[in-house]
Amino acid sequence: MDAEAYVDAVAAALELPLAPEHRPDVLRYFRLAAEMAELVNGLSLTVHDDPAEAFMPIAPEDVA
Repeated sequence: MDAEAYVDAVAAALELPLAPEHRPDVLRYFRLAAEMAELVNGLSLTVHDDPAEAFMPIAPEDVA
């Protein structure tokens, strides 16, 4: 995927102005999000894998 072309196309489609000074960080975040999505999509799930009922964050001080 061409991240630059995708970000430009989506910004144009949403009529979202993207300042030139913000573009490098937007691209950096988009590439990071794409890497995370690739990891998630790479997991093999079966019909026996149930989603969590609720997300319960753990405070850093609660981690042993």
